[in-house]
Amino acid sequence: MTVLMTPDLANFAGNVHGGTILKLLDQVAYACASRYARRYVVTLSVDQVTFRQPVHVGELVTFHASVNYTGTTSMEVGIKVMTEDIQAHRMRHANSCFFKMVAVDEQGKPTAVPSFKPSTPDEIRRFEGAKVRRELRRELEARYKAIHDPYQGRASTSETPPAAA
Repeated sequence: MTVLMTPDLANFAGNVHGGTILKLLDQVAYACASRYARRYVVTLSVDQVTFRQPVHVGELVTFHASVNYTGTTSMEVGIKVMTEDIQAHRMRHANSCFFKMVAVDEQGKPTAVPSFKPSTPDEIRRFEGAKVRRELRRELEARYKAIHDPYQGRASTSETPPAAA
């Protein structure tokens, strides 16, 4: 998807607002994942949104998306954002991120997606990277859970756990 960045998308610094880019990223992730799964999908999480460089008003922004990995009901969609200064004929890598999308049925319940089988060198590289990110997400989730539930895994005590902050 390619979009022209217009003045109405600018922030106070005169660059394109990061929220605008995030909204477009979500739309691109939806289009990629729903086309792959041939169903409605929802966004579960967004990883590693890195704004490498500002996006300027007047630039063309192109979003390159691919399904990198599939689970039973979820998919990782990788997106690379390239900007193009039309007058200077200059392209820049402005942003990259990974969306975890989940396919849902008519009742909004998770449903199976086709298994992804990488075949090209780029697909294999992205697939292997996605497997590592999947494991890191699981480890991070377990660590967050331990922080937010300090009584997890402990034997029952007579103490009442403190209220959540």
